[in-house]
Amino acid sequence: MAELIAQPTRIPVPGGKIIDEYVGRASTGDDAVSVAHMTAPGGWTEPAQAPAFDEVTVVLRGLVRVETAHGVLDVRAGQAVLTRAGEKVRYTTPDPDGAEYVAVCVPAFSPDGAHRDPE
Repeated sequence: MAELIAQPTRIPVPGGKIIDEYVGRASTGDDAVSVAHMTAPGGWTEPAQAPAFDEVTVVLRGLVRVETAHGVLDVRAGQAVLTRAGEKVRYTTPDPDGAEYVAVCVPAFSPDGAHRDPE
């Protein structure tokens, strides 16, 4: 049966980034997949992580920089990046205007599953 998701669940994070989860553990209790809309200010950074999930990031506005052991990818509006579970990755938004993007995680995102490096 189709289910309307009229309101996302806002997940608090430091640094001015906004995460609105539409499907996932926090919003619908789904642990198979999560879909979240994110807005990050210019200069936002997060610690490196080696998540226990694959993640597709689709950039809607701005630029998301993705740092891995294999190099740095600048993902711009209209582009996407796929990172695999267990791959060490770090996301930043170096553009002064920040970025807006959608992240899809399989299985669903969880803070413990992100395996973030201590800051």
